[in-house]
Amino acid sequence: MSDFNLHRPEGATHAKKIVGRGQGSGLGGTAGKGNKGQQSRSGGKTYPGFEGGQMPLYRRLAHRGFSNYPFKKEYQVVNLGAIEAKYQAGDTVDAVTLLKCGLVSKAGSPIKVLGSGELTKALTFVVDKVSASASEKIAKAGGKIESR
Repeated sequence: MSDFNLHRPEGATHAKKIVGRGQGSGLGGTAGKGNKGQQSRSGGKTYPGFEGGQMPLYRRLAHRGFSNYPFKKEYQVVNLGAIEAKYQAGDTVDAVTLLKCGLVSKAGSPIKVLGSGELTKALTFVVDKVSASASEKIAKAGGKIESR
C-alpha cells in the first residue's frame, strides 16, 4: 500500500435520503417522520428553550441587576522583556510597531505594558496603560511614557 493512496474511511459517505417517493423506497408514506404529532407536520418545530408548555426556565428565573461584561475592556499585554529583545535604543513603542514586531495580534485593541523582564534601552512608549513596575523600569532606563 502506498502513502499516496488516499481514500475516505469506510462509512464516511452515505447515500442521499430521498423521501416520500412510495413504499418501495423505504422512506415513503410518512417519509421517515413517524405517525402524527407536531414533529411530523411541515413547519412543526419548537423554539430553543421550549419545555412542552411548561413555563421555560429563562422565564421562571428573575433577570435583575446590571452586568458590565458587554462593556469590559480587554487589554493586550506585552512584557518589557519581549520589548527589550525586539527594539533598538531610541525607538518608539506604539500599536503599529508592536504589531509589526509580532508582540500584539490586534491593531485596534488597547495595549498594556507589564514589568516582567529587564529594560536597558531608552524607549518612548505610546500605549494605553503601563503597570507601576514597568513605568519604574522605563524611567530607570531613561525612557519616557506618553499617553495614547
